[in-house]
Amino acid sequence: MLSFDRAPKTGNEKETLVGVLNELRAVMLWKLDGLDDERAARPMVPSGTSLLGIVKHLAWVERWWFVDFIGGDRLDYPWSGEDPDADFRIEAHETVASISQLYADAVGEANAVIAAAASLDVTGTLESGPRSLRWVLVHMIDETGRHAGHGDIVRELIDGTTGYYPG
Repeated sequence: MLSFDRAPKTGNEKETLVGVLNELRAVMLWKLDGLDDERAARPMVPSGTSLLGIVKHLAWVERWWFVDFIGGDRLDYPWSGEDPDADFRIEAHETVASISQLYADAVGEANAVIAAAASLDVTGTLESGPRSLRWVLVHMIDETGRHAGHGDIVRELIDGTTGYYPG
């Protein structure tokens, strides 16, 4: 599991944004705690969403926005135009342990890019224009927070467990 440190209440802008994102990241892995592979990968809603699929998706989104977009390292992704939701799909060989490690590795890579950035004003560019690291951090807080809410509902459907923070 990722370290579950609470975000600083008086940190600078970067420390605060990364701290809040790190809290949400830890919550996502905590949602998998105690689940076997079958229950974690079980689609719980008509769209086919599973808790493990949400975490897999977030791992790839972390890599896309931080490592590729801000860091400039071009990566290969599981999705394509023909299969845009492949990052949510759990393959037969994927487990809670392997997806948790995928996510922890992606978070580590993302945090390394964030730490190396000269400022929050560092940018990457999409067809629609540039985005700053500041924007990416806020976007990922939004993305991870939304999925943490989905994860809470999916976990409740699996075994009745609810809660936002461990303990």
